[in-house]
Amino acid sequence: MTEDVLRGWMLAGLAGDARAHAKLLAALAPRLRLYFRRRLGDHAAEAEDLMQETLMVIHAKRATYDPARPLTPWVLAMARYKLIDSWRRRKSRPTSPLPEDDILPDDDRTDSLTAARDLDVLLSQLTERQRVVMRDVKLEGLSLQEVAGRRGMTLAAVKVTVHRALKAMQNKVSASTEGRE
Repeated sequence: MTEDVLRGWMLAGLAGDARAHAKLLAALAPRLRLYFRRRLGDHAAEAEDLMQETLMVIHAKRATYDPARPLTPWVLAMARYKLIDSWRRRKSRPTSPLPEDDILPDDDRTDSLTAARDLDVLLSQLTERQRVVMRDVKLEGLSLQEVAGRRGMTLAAVKVTVHRALKAMQNKVSASTEGRE
């Protein structure tokens, strides 16, 4: 199923076509289930519940979808928020990086474009110092010691800067997820 087909069903559903809306939800269900299973590791049994919750949010919030934009990033945002909520309830985090795959395998660039845009938004809200250090550490993969040398900072200052930047980004994501439901 391609982005265009799914988006077409979404637009038709928004126009009142209940059959198209049902097709959209039915097509998203297995993709969302796979999305959650790949990210939940030992807790993959929760995938079904999270898939159902996400479909309900998609249904309830469908009026917030901007028809001028691709559908996939919007759906993935809903799924991400549900996943984060699940981690919060369990007070756990993933121990390994999340897979980079998309719930729509034939259109992988949408997810990475969305992630890049989300990251840019988050980074833009940090102080200049935090933004530079985060780019060095998290995007360029430099060690804390290398960043300290490059930026003329102490190792402790780099650690504090990274910690505060991550906390600020976490707070921003938390605030935006609370506003979505």
